[in-house]
Amino acid sequence: MRSKYLVQGAVIAAVYTAVTLLLMPLSYGVMQIRVSEALTVLPALTPAAIPGLFVGCLVSNMLGPYGVIDMVLGSTATLLAAIGSYKLRKRAFLVPLPPVLANGLIIGPMLYYVYAVPVPFWACIFWVALGEAIACYVIGFPLLKYLSKRSSIFG
Repeated sequence: MRSKYLVQGAVIAAVYTAVTLLLMPLSYGVMQIRVSEALTVLPALTPAAIPGLFVGCLVSNMLGPYGVIDMVLGSTATLLAAIGSYKLRKRAFLVPLPPVLANGLIIGPMLYYVYAVPVPFWACIFWVALGEAIACYVIGFPLLKYLSKRSSIFG
């Protein structure tokens, strides 16, 4: 069982990193739609997704344009989001909400204070949260519904 957990986490990390880097122009910035964040619904199906998403985000941010601060804050936001999604797993419609909140409230201020993006503070939070909502509700929620019907993949 432990090897299955490790394999699931590793595959999720690899897919998250590959999608983030493949769609790099969309994955970074104030108005970002990090499509890979749609995967933050996966903790509702397997707890292996929590470390998988954290590692995938960490690697993506290591290779991204924002450096060490994004590695720490961005990966922490995704870790908190994954834990929140796991805790809400019995309420499917709420599963995508923790990533929207965590990223809006952590990445928005990071972009404003650390990288001094020329956008008002609340706009930074709004745009990051909006991009996250698009990724998590428009892509992630249907993914969750689809995979829930095929729970043997994660079971």
